[in-house]
Amino acid sequence: MFKNERLLNFIFRILKEYFFITLGILAAGFGLQGFLIPSGFIDGGMTGVSLLIHFLTKIPISLILFVVSIPFIFLAKKQIGKSFAVKTFFAIIGLSLCLELINYPIITYDKLLVAIFGGFFLGAGIGLSVRGGSVLDGTEILSVYLNRKINLSIGEILFMINILIYSVAAIFLGVEVALYSIITYLSASKTVDFIVTGIEEYIGITIISDKNEEIRRRLAKKLGKGVTIYKGKKGYNESNILDVDILFTVVTRLEVSEIRGEIISIDPSAVVLEQGIKEARGGILKKRPLH
Repeated sequence: MFKNERLLNFIFRILKEYFFITLGILAAGFGLQGFLIPSGFIDGGMTGVSLLIHFLTKIPISLILFVVSIPFIFLAKKQIGKSFAVKTFFAIIGLSLCLELINYPIITYDKLLVAIFGGFFLGAGIGLSVRGGSVLDGTEILSVYLNRKINLSIGEILFMINILIYSVAAIFLGVEVALYSIITYLSASKTVDFIVTGIEEYIGITIISDKNEEIRRRLAKKLGKGVTIYKGKKGYNESNILDVDILFTVVTRLEVSEIRGEIISIDPSAVVLEQGIKEARGGILKKRPLH
């Protein structure tokens, strides 16, 4: 019985991952064919490189995307693992076939709308593929690889790659196209962040208060929150150090305002520290879909 349950959970997880990847493929294809390609705009990363080559050579974008992405499939296997590489291969093949076989309607030629919504749908596609455990753009894989070889952060490497791409775009496609393409990239990036993190991004709240026990009871009984208690010390100098219980709880960002209000209503002078948490599991948490 236990083995059957594990098998069913495994099958469900695989189906869910490939479902997300397929949705990502369709969304990215729509962003490219319905917005960006007809208006001659590009994105950042390897997708931007592929679009740039397409506009300059007229080679089909589906073929360019596939050829440009091949090295990153092998790099993905080396840096992350075989399963990730297989799903990435599926995503890239799927996107290439999608662009070749599906006749997406052209939605608009308005430059600002194309930049914003083209980026939105492309970012949604990339984000959904990440939720499925793959990538549609190999730039992040390249950045991880280079980060291990040279003394630069992943963010710095991504920034330099995109600066190079948009500089080339400004030379060959025009400054205006490059500027609108930067808007596309920003729109896509924010959409990726939103979809990968989700609307229920977790926030860790640390509370330091003389009324910590009353706050703990309010969080636990009224709001149903699990609370961890750390033993700490506070004071302004060595002769005035006091023991204090430090409370820590994890909530979704939709709950932050309510939690903050409850804390302040008990102790207006309480120290409340908030920090973003990328992922949280276990305990008394409201669940969001797992990757």
